[in-house]
Amino acid sequence: MSGLAILIPVALGLGLAGLAAFLWAIHRRQFDDLDGAALRILIDEDGPPEV
Repeated sequence: MSGLAILIPVALGLGLAGLAAFLWAIHRRQFDDLDGAALRILIDEDGPPEV
């Protein structure tokens, strides 16, 4: 029973830390451009191959 007295506050603390990190990421606009990173790899920045 004394283990629950330690584990419940630890679990609540980790949950609150995860929620705080998620809200911080939203506030810093980390999730605004979800397609940009996925499509950036397809952009060909090099010129045509030299023959």
